[in-house]
Amino acid sequence: MRAVAYTSSLPIAEPDSLQDVTLPDPPAPTGRDLLVEVRAVSVNPVDAKVRMRTDPGGTPKVLGYDAAGLVRAVGPEARLFRPGDAVFYAGDITRPGTNSELHLVDERIVGPKPARLSFAEAAAVPLTAITAWEALFDRLRIPRDPAPRQEAVLIIGGAGGVGSIAVQLARQLTGLRVVATASRPETMDWARGMGAHDVLDHSGDLAAQAKALGVPVPYIFVTTHTEAHWPAVCEIVAPQGAICLIDDPKQAPDVRMLKSKAAALHWELMFARPMHRTPDMEEQHRLLAEVSRMLEAGTLRTTLAETMGRIDAAGLRRAHAAIESNTARGKIVLEGFGAG
Repeated sequence: MRAVAYTSSLPIAEPDSLQDVTLPDPPAPTGRDLLVEVRAVSVNPVDAKVRMRTDPGGTPKVLGYDAAGLVRAVGPEARLFRPGDAVFYAGDITRPGTNSELHLVDERIVGPKPARLSFAEAAAVPLTAITAWEALFDRLRIPRDPAPRQEAVLIIGGAGGVGSIAVQLARQLTGLRVVATASRPETMDWARGMGAHDVLDHSGDLAAQAKALGVPVPYIFVTTHTEAHWPAVCEIVAPQGAICLIDDPKQAPDVRMLKSKAAALHWELMFARPMHRTPDMEEQHRLLAEVSRMLEAGTLRTTLAETMGRIDAAGLRRAHAAIESNTARGKIVLEGFGAG
């Protein structure tokens, strides 16, 4: 099968940082695995992080943690899907990635692809949707109740891939005032388009802007640049509130700053359930099924922002470069392996 892999950790500008390769087809699925024919993938910051932090020592390693495609075969214990089903999912960081024509994945972390979306539109969603859903409802424990509340949720980085979905989920499934941050006119407009009631400029005095809203902020979801925003976040969070982080600050945040407010700190890693094969691993299937229904109904929209051609090394290098620039809005998708 055709795939895109890397054999050593190189800057993305290097032609060999990602390479077109031919690999053996995966074995027949066992247990609850599905064998999926990959039709489209999207690129996330984790792709670039793994590429630079995990050197495979010359052995081709396939990246990719988002996919949409068709089920070709199912394992003997599979009960959620059948051959021919269209699916979307975010994979498992401990297994080979999705940048390949064929891919094995446990059905418990797979959802049904929304019929009204193309494969490219669907591929933009899973990883960010799982991350945002788990951060808001599993970590921060925000009640799923649309009744209006005189409180706000603050989503820092509201125009990024995760932030774009988090803004929509918070707006659709809670009664909170949804406040996002961005720093450029185009990203501010994007966050508003996703449903944010207010958009703050995180390049300015974030604490002062949040205070001017005049509502308590018991929930804060930080999707990027924790180190830069940490003092403001600790000032903004309401007493007995909670903060959830997903990025990897080079210096651990000073949690002592939360003590005076008895505030909680949570980390979200959407790979935790499949990595550790937790008893509730199938929750990811269930939440993706609900996200699929929302996409089908039009109450949630894909965050696809740009398609960079077919799935090959050149296209993925361009996508990784865009992700590493920290200026991307929404999601970057590649579709199909072309002829041959």
